[in-house]
Amino acid sequence: MKKFIAIVLCLAFFLVPLSASATNQASQESNACNPFDIWNVKSSDIHPEIRTVGNIIRIIMPNFTVGFFKIANLFLDNIGLPDLTKNINREVKYITREDGSQFRICVYSPKDRKENVPGLLWIHGGGYGLGCPEQDFNFIQNFIDASGCVIVAPDYTNSTTAPYPAALNDCYDALLWLKQNGKSYGMRDDQIFVGGNSAGGGLCAAVSLKARDTGDVNIAFQMPLYPMIDDRMITESSQNNDAPIWNTKSNKIAWKLYLGEKFGTEDVSKYAAPARETDYRNLPPTLTYVGTIEPFTDETIQYVENLKASGVEVMFKTFEGCFHGFDLLGYATPAKEAKAFLIDGFMYAVNNYTAEQ
Repeated sequence: MKKFIAIVLCLAFFLVPLSASATNQASQESNACNPFDIWNVKSSDIHPEIRTVGNIIRIIMPNFTVGFFKIANLFLDNIGLPDLTKNINREVKYITREDGSQFRICVYSPKDRKENVPGLLWIHGGGYGLGCPEQDFNFIQNFIDASGCVIVAPDYTNSTTAPYPAALNDCYDALLWLKQNGKSYGMRDDQIFVGGNSAGGGLCAAVSLKARDTGDVNIAFQMPLYPMIDDRMITESSQNNDAPIWNTKSNKIAWKLYLGEKFGTEDVSKYAAPARETDYRNLPPTLTYVGTIEPFTDETIQYVENLKASGVEVMFKTFEGCFHGFDLLGYATPAKEAKAFLIDGFMYAVNNYTAEQ
């Protein structure tokens, strides 16, 4: 029965917004007397090509809840998601933690394996509370198609199972696995990259901080896309934000789950919330982007400014009127532009950035 409930609820959440996108072009309505303008983030603030989808999502799922995190994980743990990559080898391996338990990683490489390619640790999003590597098949496909790289994607511990530092420890162990094993997939050891979106972007930033501080791995390039990095929620964009997909309420619930009893205190590590870092020197060259109406807008901009002030090379772009996860709506112009920006920047890094181990 639990499996059945999980399937029904999760499919309802994921499929209804997708079906709504198909009618987007036909229903870009005038905003005069728009009932959705009761929101703090007005319907008229949303980019026209993703406006209808965004408003429908706000009706179906006003914000994430602890219950939804748990139900979604019930689905993923019992059913999982299929591998939707094409012409890519996918291997499932297990890494043993210090306590003897294991977690899963997915290793992706091209069918026609190449030599001297980058190794990429790619970390999925989900508010630190849900998700799995397979959900990011599109990112994985694009990176491998562009470069022939090898990608390690960890199925890290979600916060509904254990709070920080469980997820970070898993991701860092996956990074060490990539350093130790990437050569057998054609990886050049001076070109280890890290990336992720949303909470995966936050974990990307945290992994890069820890690697810099410990000296365990020299990361050549990082891609923390619209990263979830500031638990304090002190920026303007993070407050009273009711934009689609991810908003202030969802953000607060997710940080509470991730930080546990430390939420709301000053006893929060920079590896849990990278925006708390004060020294951004010697971090790897960085690419990121963010929509202008989502909660993470301001913290992403501040992160970029801190990196630049410390002499770190940054490729950065904002997307007007775009909410969290807009780049997953592949039919829309902003999503297409974000993909081009990401892959162009990634390939620039492939051709220009190295870091000796």
